[in-house]
Amino acid sequence: MIEVQNALVHEDVIRESFVCNLNKCKGICCVEGDAGAPLEVAETAILAEIYPKIKHLLAPKGIKAIEEQGTSVIDADGDLTTPCVDGHKECAYVTFEGGITKCAIEKAYEQGLVDWKKPISCHLYPIRITKYPEFDVLNYDRWHICHDACSFGRELKVPVYQFLKDPLIRKYGLEWYTELENSVRDGV
Repeated sequence: MIEVQNALVHEDVIRESFVCNLNKCKGICCVEGDAGAPLEVAETAILAEIYPKIKHLLAPKGIKAIEEQGTSVIDADGDLTTPCVDGHKECAYVTFEGGITKCAIEKAYEQGLVDWKKPISCHLYPIRITKYPEFDVLNYDRWHICHDACSFGRELKVPVYQFLKDPLIRKYGLEWYTELENSVRDGV
């Protein structure tokens, strides 16, 4: 583990390679799984606020899921997540373009309709954060559906932490990310 301020970063975040390859995976990470995207408490209020601004971008079954379940839910494990369509299918916030699953929240952000890109857990994937009272632990989440992203990352020689530079800065700040880069460079 590498200690960076209030976080412990697992070595796999530094050693492993990863670059999303939507042309291969088609955004299946927003469809597969047994729950929606993990949410921070503050994000639930953001989702409730932006829902009317993004609703027109959602699939009818996503709208139905949100209107029945709410803009956020508590899953079977007691965790805050985005709602899913038909129980455990795709995230209610997805949209489909040319056979590729995309995030309607991110699409609204890109169109200037909202000033929030998407839940931080989505933006940071394949990093998953475990929170403790005094610190966070950042782990690399291995998921078989991301095989193409791992291969593409190795081909381009892009480690996970570099691929996720923007969301890591969004979560922890530029100073934190610079300290992480310095620790990696110095072999700490």
